[in-house]
Amino acid sequence: MDAKNTITSGKAILGIEFGSTRIKAVLIDENNQPIAQGSHQWENQLVDGLWTYSIEAIWNGLQNCYASLRADVLKQYDVEIEHLAAIGISAMMHGYMPFGADGKILVPFRTWRNTNTGKAAAELSQLFDFNIPLRWSISHLYQAILNEEPHVKDIKFLTTLAGYIHWQLTGQKVLGIGDASGMLPIDPATKNYDATMVDKFNQLIAPRGFDWTILDLLPRVLQAGEPAGTLTAEGAKRLDISGHLQAGVPFCPPEGDAGTGMAATNSVRQRTGNVSAGTSSFSMIVLEKNLSRPYEMIDIVTTPDGSPVAMVHCNNCTSDINAWVNIFKEFEQLMGREVDMNVLFTRLFQVALEGDADCGGLLAYNYFSGEPVTKLGEGRPLFVRSATDKFTLANFMRANLYAAIGVLKIGNDVLFNQEHVAVDKITGHGGYFTTPIVGQRFLAAALNLPISVMKTAGEGGPWGMALLASYLVNKQPQQSLADFLDEKVFAGNAGTEIKPDPAEVEGFNRYIVSYQRGLAIEQTAVKNKQ
Repeated sequence: MDAKNTITSGKAILGIEFGSTRIKAVLIDENNQPIAQGSHQWENQLVDGLWTYSIEAIWNGLQNCYASLRADVLKQYDVEIEHLAAIGISAMMHGYMPFGADGKILVPFRTWRNTNTGKAAAELSQLFDFNIPLRWSISHLYQAILNEEPHVKDIKFLTTLAGYIHWQLTGQKVLGIGDASGMLPIDPATKNYDATMVDKFNQLIAPRGFDWTILDLLPRVLQAGEPAGTLTAEGAKRLDISGHLQAGVPFCPPEGDAGTGMAATNSVRQRTGNVSAGTSSFSMIVLEKNLSRPYEMIDIVTTPDGSPVAMVHCNNCTSDINAWVNIFKEFEQLMGREVDMNVLFTRLFQVALEGDADCGGLLAYNYFSGEPVTKLGEGRPLFVRSATDKFTLANFMRANLYAAIGVLKIGNDVLFNQEHVAVDKITGHGGYFTTPIVGQRFLAAALNLPISVMKTAGEGGPWGMALLASYLVNKQPQQSLADFLDEKVFAGNAGTEIKPDPAEVEGFNRYIVSYQRGLAIEQTAVKNKQ
């Protein structure tokens, strides 16, 4: 069936993902191939010291993104989207969205980017004997309790951004297990919130006298493939303001961007992994067994079907690269030349391959915000060099590209060198890998492991969400998510692999030693408010 008939017959499937800087929609056909897309640019705001997106920005972004998709379908196929086979919603993981009895948010959405939850995360990590990151919902909730914020007593529902959008479109207060595992830890045996930790948390807050317990607030946990409600008439109007999309579309469980990345890279089996590198970066390694102990820089989450995953999450990745590329764009415009941003990015990425393996001594710190792995509560983007370093364009770009994955290396060195975690395949996706070879080669050097990249590297998240929606309606009885991806989506396509170059591995190791010594510079800049 061709794409036009797929759309008109209601067989197309929609995945939408709320990323940090772009909301994107991907429409796929019965063969799980993209046939149309839409997008909307947006930015977070720093309000009263906390990173947020307003409710108005969320809905304006969703509606504009869908309108962009609708326009793409009209342009390509001259038809309207009236019926869909399934929809899935994904978003930046975790954060804090508390709602009152009237369904309205009680405080502005606190995103994953905030690092104000240090005291809460530390106390909960000790209480649970389990690493609780700063960005997790339970950290935000407990920090609000410690701060004696008046809204806490009025909370009736607590969810993530993906869970919020899903709730508003379907009426269902549910969450995919991968995203839920960043609200409160999941017990791999029960595939639900860990009962022991639930009890410990309730006992911890009992003296506060709230009229709720934690399970009263949290969304119901669902695994990939489980039905999660249908598009309501009101939800259809909120999604498609043109009024063409009809209600009744099945929804799969809403997921976080880590879960969609695993689906998009076929990395849900044990001993597989992926690295997502965009505005933020994170690696996900599906574990064969539990780690020997908790690590502050390693989060334990789950795949969309509930398998434990070791996650190294870094708040900062490509934002500083983008800022520097914009400086080069301004120079080109100053010289009176038209600028093709795709060409500019490609040329600047490619010139980095000509740089020294250790960047000639140059250092970059891409910290737009705090970075928990390196214990920075705030960020200051910095570029550092001495008078004797090799200050060339190639080394400059290479240092910035190394910096984008430097923190990721620090966390993964613990997994591979201390815990000796086994992995057969790691796949990269996200904007860092859009220029062929460059980011892939540098990540291979950083992790000292082969890295594969697929043609969908730059489109992973929303496509991955569409695949999870496809699994809901197209899976065979008893077919696992891993088997569905292997058999129905990837069919043997493992992408293009690059093995680490020993000289580059050695160079990256020298760079990271200097990088860690130089963190004192970053710490001083933050301490002195420079």
